[in-house]
Amino acid sequence: MASYAPLILLLVFLFPFVTPQMPGFISLDCGGVDSYTDDTGLQWSPDDKFLFGQRANISAPASTNRQYATVRYFPADSRKYCYTLNVRTRTRYLVRATFLYGNFDNSNVYPKFDLSLGATPWSTIVVSDAYTPEIVELVLLASQPTLSVCVSNASTGMPFISTLELRQFNGSVYYTQSETRFLLSLAARINFGAESNDSIRYPDDPFDRIWQSDSLKRANYLVDVAPGTEKISTTSPIYVGFDEMPPQKVMQTAVVGQNGTLTYRLDLEGFPANAWAFSYLAEIEDLPPDETRKFKLFIPGRPEVSKPTIDVQENAGGKNRMYEPGFWNISLPFVFSFGLRKTNDSSRGPILNALEIYKYLEINLGSLDATTMASFASNYPQVVWAQEGGDPCLPASWTWVQCSADPQPRVVSIMLSGKGITGNIPSELTKLPSLVELHLDGNSFSGPIPDFSGSPNLEIIHLENNDLSGGLPSSFGDLAHLKELYIQNNKLSGVIPSGLLKKNIAFNYTANTDLQTESKGKNTAVIILFTIIGVALLLVITIACCLFQQRRKETKSSIETNCNAVVVPPPPPPARKLGTYFSEVATESAHRFALSEIENATDKFEKKIGSGGFGIVYYGKLTDGREIAVKVLTNESYQGIREFLNEVTLLSRIHHRNLVTFYGYSQQDGKNILVYEFMQNGTLKEHLRGSSQDKIVSWVKRLEIAEDAAKGIEYLHAGCSPTIIHRDLKSSNILLDKHMRAKVSDFGLSKPAADGSHVSSIVRGTVGYLDPEYYISQQLTEKSDIYSFGVILLELISGHEPISNENFGINCRNIVAWARANIESGNIHAIIDPALEETYDIQSIWKIAETAILCVKPKGMQRPSITEVLKEIQEAILIEKRVHPDREYPLDIISKKSMCSSGNLDATDLVQSEHNDSFDDLLLRPGLR
Repeated sequence: MASYAPLILLLVFLFPFVTPQMPGFISLDCGGVDSYTDDTGLQWSPDDKFLFGQRANISAPASTNRQYATVRYFPADSRKYCYTLNVRTRTRYLVRATFLYGNFDNSNVYPKFDLSLGATPWSTIVVSDAYTPEIVELVLLASQPTLSVCVSNASTGMPFISTLELRQFNGSVYYTQSETRFLLSLAARINFGAESNDSIRYPDDPFDRIWQSDSLKRANYLVDVAPGTEKISTTSPIYVGFDEMPPQKVMQTAVVGQNGTLTYRLDLEGFPANAWAFSYLAEIEDLPPDETRKFKLFIPGRPEVSKPTIDVQENAGGKNRMYEPGFWNISLPFVFSFGLRKTNDSSRGPILNALEIYKYLEINLGSLDATTMASFASNYPQVVWAQEGGDPCLPASWTWVQCSADPQPRVVSIMLSGKGITGNIPSELTKLPSLVELHLDGNSFSGPIPDFSGSPNLEIIHLENNDLSGGLPSSFGDLAHLKELYIQNNKLSGVIPSGLLKKNIAFNYTANTDLQTESKGKNTAVIILFTIIGVALLLVITIACCLFQQRRKETKSSIETNCNAVVVPPPPPPARKLGTYFSEVATESAHRFALSEIENATDKFEKKIGSGGFGIVYYGKLTDGREIAVKVLTNESYQGIREFLNEVTLLSRIHHRNLVTFYGYSQQDGKNILVYEFMQNGTLKEHLRGSSQDKIVSWVKRLEIAEDAAKGIEYLHAGCSPTIIHRDLKSSNILLDKHMRAKVSDFGLSKPAADGSHVSSIVRGTVGYLDPEYYISQQLTEKSDIYSFGVILLELISGHEPISNENFGINCRNIVAWARANIESGNIHAIIDPALEETYDIQSIWKIAETAILCVKPKGMQRPSITEVLKEIQEAILIEKRVHPDREYPLDIISKKSMCSSGNLDATDLVQSEHNDSFDDLLLRPGLR
């Protein structure tokens, strides 16, 4: 990849640079090189005149719009990269960003990265198809003269952007009472009754909102459509001149429920959460005088929303006029089902023209020093480092700033050495109360040193090698925490304050010819310890090198990980017995039991509790009272010995509460034995498909087991470097203790990832759980574990084994294909285990089902990380907690902030109870906007 000499990117768009078709319209073709007008009449401008970074062309399909032919991409580092746009304060805007990957980097690694608006997290962009654009939108009230849209690295690929658009609204469109504290993030904007798959936008919509056709089908979106649903349309004009003003073309089409009902289900990304949700209705049919159209809204499980009766023609004040009922604030689930049902006195079924749903996003107030730092940066409008944009601390710090870890951070360090800065030291740098380090050395600052008493926590100040003049401020002596002060090679004069000379600090003021102490005899008070520090540093380095050389000799054949070394032995000499070979290379860090100890603990292997291809497992009890499971190796092939050694060396060095505890091994008299903690409740497999009394019938308990297992896998994937790939995840390798908490076991096939990427490996694993991409390519990555875990999630939902000739219907033996077909068709009930108690919330099952389907995507790059999977499981548990608050849940779940918990907004005037008896508290008062 090309190098990034500038580490920052900026775009400040001043309106004179573009000639928008409407005030407040900006359309940026990111990576583009020319200005042009597209087929809709929108005028696009390139970002190359203002932007650092890299542009790339993509081979987009011929039907793709011109603005998707290029991208702007940024390095996958720890920084953020921001576009800063000028706006009018107290004005509402729509901000839209789009992302079309198009394999611009020729890596076929689908990127995943974060998007923020200033300090507020906006969305995580997850590319799932190379040639389908991801589109995100926000509605906001501008409170500052600029807004910054920033991308930052999340997990895979390089952050990029295809287009960035700004659309100014007029009047009270999308007004909310809490708009100073919350943004509106678009979840759905649907044109019902659309005559084609094409979206409707500018010029049909003067605000250039994109209204998606209800004919455009995608998985789990606008499904469960009621029989008798028909499309209707009109060419007559529709009056839409108030409220949100949807375009006439949208309101001229609709769906009607000829059988008396309209029903739909759609997934809402990022939910459960509080939402702004409104429907747009207009009577576009000619109803005879003796006919009426009256109906009510119903949401399953929410009877409180079904009170008002809607008569569109009457509520709107006549035919072909818009009526806009909806909710200012309503809590909606991830899988949202709703319907419209005609009343008993209505002759016609319900009608629906359009729908919008937005999620409330709480505005992050940002760092406490944001205003001060913005003012400081504004002193240098022509230099790159001062124009990074966004908040100085969130979601990532500016490259020359370090911040505290507080919810509202403070600036603690400024590193501006050698930037060629001229002029006086700006006063803003003296107004940072948490500033600890200030590095301004090697510039061309002139004038006096300002008073830094407004930054009382300063410990380190470097002002050397500038052109500063005047005296030293006496306030330096009042800085109680000061440890280093370097002011050499300036033009300072006068007397050094006595309070400064009395401090025990590293203080260098040389090469300031007119600067002196009060008494020449006190010069010895100057403390410069470079020689002592240098000698000490040299000694430390020498000792470290010796230790490193010794360590290299001791671990020459090991692969270093943060979980300690995983030893992969070379092939044994052909003339040597395998037992002899093992005894020579076995790790010394694992406890080695004498065979007699094992025999005593197991009553000479009396109680058999399990068996497998590896060996037989016996129950035992050590003299200290610990119950143990003893696995005796029966496979004496080289592969069996290798797996045995791999498990010994791995388990003796990794420790996590969700990994089975390894007590040690024994290798004596031809027996190779592994000793583990005893897991009283056996395997997950036994509790999914065992006898009826052993089955886990609680959905919450199954979720807790999934969470425990995911935590163990997360430790292997994210807590070890390089990543450890389990390679044989399955329900029989998830064990349950006496409290029914889960731990991952059996590490005989585990391998460390090479360089954090993939391992060329002979395919091993278990049929039904085996990643098909790994099987074909023989390239092992941690995403192979994700596939296996997705199969386990499907087992938890359905209770079925992964491969069956009976459970999945004709011509289907695989749980993945069977579950995918039912989930994508919306038939979730077809895959739910009948043994489950019917106290679960269907939304939590939907969340796990869709997470599982992501896990078993054909390509590894399309699958989530285990951390993301764990988050979804925990959110599913929180959904159950909301529905069943009387149940007990693990503290680490209840305390976690998630989308579910963040749905309960802090603004008390925004949140209303889901079960409030007053429907008007939830539903928009008809006609009273």
